[in-house]
Amino acid sequence: MTNHQDFAGRSALVTGAASGIGAACAKALAQRGASKLFLVDVDEAGLNALDFDCEVEAVIGSVADQALWEELEPRMQGLDHAVVNAGIATGGALVDLPFSEWRRVMDVNLDGAFLTLASAMRCMADKGGSAVVVSSTTGVKPVPGTGPYGIAKAAVAMMARMAALEGVANNINVNAIAPGGVDTNIWDSSEGFRHLVAEHGREEAIKAMATGTPNGRFASSEEMAGTILYLLSDQAANITGHVMVSDGGFTL
Repeated sequence: MTNHQDFAGRSALVTGAASGIGAACAKALAQRGASKLFLVDVDEAGLNALDFDCEVEAVIGSVADQALWEELEPRMQGLDHAVVNAGIATGGALVDLPFSEWRRVMDVNLDGAFLTLASAMRCMADKGGSAVVVSSTTGVKPVPGTGPYGIAKAAVAMMARMAALEGVANNINVNAIAPGGVDTNIWDSSEGFRHLVAEHGREEAIKAMATGTPNGRFASSEEMAGTILYLLSDQAANITGHVMVSDGGFTL
């Protein structure tokens, strides 16, 4: 049975925390007793709109900014948990993709994830902790048109596995989650999705997108947060280096 205060007295870092999976994780951590949250996002208004019954340090900026982590890391010493979630999307065939767009996505999704995880693990080194890196099923199953997004998500899944091996000596567990379709704002960056929304509304657009998933629906951010918090929790103390797929059967 879940202990609903199983993060009591603990601190956690969540990136991409202003919306979607990140906001759902922050909310769940606060509800389950976390005493302090470090929340990072470029969306200042989104972060300011969050209201949790615990101490919150909101950090406005890009996870790909090395200076952000150099400034924040001393304040995170003794960190217990981290959710490496910040990401952006793009679309289009690789042969048609400008290098500037490739770099824009890799900058946040791969370089930013590296900076986040490395900083978090240094802050956990003295007493141990746990981290979850948000990958994607597009990093498991090639999906044409996902370009650098899918490639970066494959890379961060491997990064989590490597970090797991390196973190064992300091009692740090590192896992990844590979969500399938999730109803978040990241879809709004897709031109095709925006056209569907304009024609049919968001709810019907999401339903149309979900037809390729065997269970016929997209997950909610709250569902993903539940799995992520399990991997962060003491209940998953024997799990490290795992890439957990949560996709409604999409990769079958």
